[in-house]
Amino acid sequence: MTYPGQPHTGTPALPPGYTAELVTDEGDFAALAAQWGRLHARCAAATPFQSHAWLHSWWRSYGRAGRLRLVLAREGGELAGAAPLTLVRRPVPALVPLGGAVSDYGDVLLDDERGPDAAAALTSALAAAARTALVDLREVRPGAAAERVYDRWRGPRRTVADSLCLELPALPVDELTARLPSAKARQRVRAQLRRLDSLGVKSRTVLPGEVDAALVRLLELHRLQWEGRKVTGEHLRPRFREHLVRAVGPMVRAGDAVVTEFRMDDEVVAVDVTLLSHRLAGGYLYGAHPRLRERRADVAVMLLEACASHARRPGREVLSLLRGDEPYKHRWRPEPVPNRRLLLARRRTAPLLAAALGDAAARRYGKELLRRRAERKEHDGGGGT
Repeated sequence: MTYPGQPHTGTPALPPGYTAELVTDEGDFAALAAQWGRLHARCAAATPFQSHAWLHSWWRSYGRAGRLRLVLAREGGELAGAAPLTLVRRPVPALVPLGGAVSDYGDVLLDDERGPDAAAALTSALAAAARTALVDLREVRPGAAAERVYDRWRGPRRTVADSLCLELPALPVDELTARLPSAKARQRVRAQLRRLDSLGVKSRTVLPGEVDAALVRLLELHRLQWEGRKVTGEHLRPRFREHLVRAVGPMVRAGDAVVTEFRMDDEVVAVDVTLLSHRLAGGYLYGAHPRLRERRADVAVMLLEACASHARRPGREVLSLLRGDEPYKHRWRPEPVPNRRLLLARRRTAPLLAAALGDAAARRYGKELLRRRAERKEHDGGGGT
């Protein structure tokens, strides 16, 4: 569905030469791969989670029929902006980013070479698509393209905190080690690196033709390493396996991902997926055989060394540890960088914005109660020993 000129009564006019389009068909989404790839390459803020391979694969595994909403802005037939969204009904009708819970960052795409007009056109197209639903952009990283849309939005808008990410500078592991706060901590990491070397652990980058098999091995190792322990259940489900295998191969070929395998005694004992973009590299998922820990190999140091080596590229400034505030990440003194949630409404949908804010506040309160309960339980248990 294309809207030349002004996409809908009550929305700001498109810049001259631009058109707005709403794509709801999966086949049309698939056909956008080449154009989407060019736009992704021209958007410096884009992360791997906005690549066509990742989003289209996610839709095939997780999308619901009739809910696809790709909001596009074009100039001269070429994509200048894109908001990859899906319609949800609860807790309020909303357009939310494709990628869901298995993606660490959500965003839109804007062609940097087209400047403010691309942002204006996509904002107008989003306003037209949001006549009866809230625009709810989740997990937006600071500096994301979505911030340019938020700044131009004419209707009611709000921001709330979303997940916390931890980030390091994109430095080699020896320089990251030098940042540690004490000589003892630095000595411990260097000893762990020597231990990996003495065990004969060797890493190699998986070739594009070997990626699918390596990912199957990764997921097998991931299941083994978490056996009998609390794990993210989604990573063990067939739909996630299908999504990961389907998405990462094309991403490796496009330079948006790299797969590393680690061998010991001529056996693959770990596999890691690192995702890459203009500005950051992030270790997304790994699987490691329990034998590594039995041999007192520090898996976290092993993975960070490999990820740091992939992060080194001109313009790439960040080695992201992605979402989560796990204690093991803090040994490296990362910077906490919270994602944000950008909520955009029109005047007629302002009640949806108020309801979403109320729901977000209630969820935060519930999480805080659970956190305090866990702390009390830990304190009481510790006091009884």
